[in-house]
Amino acid sequence: MKTLKISSNAFEQGGTIPSRYTCDGVNVNPSLQIMGIPENAKSLAIIVDDPDAPIGTWVHWVVWNIPVTNLIIEHHVPGNEGFNDFGKRHYAGPCPPSGTHRYFFKVFVLDEELEISPSSAKYDLEKAMKTHVLGWGSLMGVYSRP
Repeated sequence: MKTLKISSNAFEQGGTIPSRYTCDGVNVNPSLQIMGIPENAKSLAIIVDDPDAPIGTWVHWVVWNIPVTNLIIEHHVPGNEGFNDFGKRHYAGPCPPSGTHRYFFKVFVLDEELEISPSSAKYDLEKAMKTHVLGWGSLMGVYSRP
């Protein structure tokens, strides 16, 4: 499995996510640059989650069937969005109840487009793509409420 390099012009690996991309700001997705995509890639998928949430990992964004690209544009819906843990089908940025949390922007390269329901969530996406992942990478940023 290939390891992708994921970066953003909004924050560095392990850096603080600017409030623009959180519930305290405009609450839009940051741009993501993706390097190392295999030539036989057919689609991309993204999962953004917070493993530090008090009740367990909290999902902020689920997207699949993204056309193969090296750039996910800020404030853009690149593919089919599923349900996050806020019960919404769109990006919901960092919004920790207390303390500093880590947020993982995970990008997966798949060998096909997925046929899953629009009402799918993280679990459904992970199950559907399980045998189709050619590579993946993640960018981690941190955030704490002002």
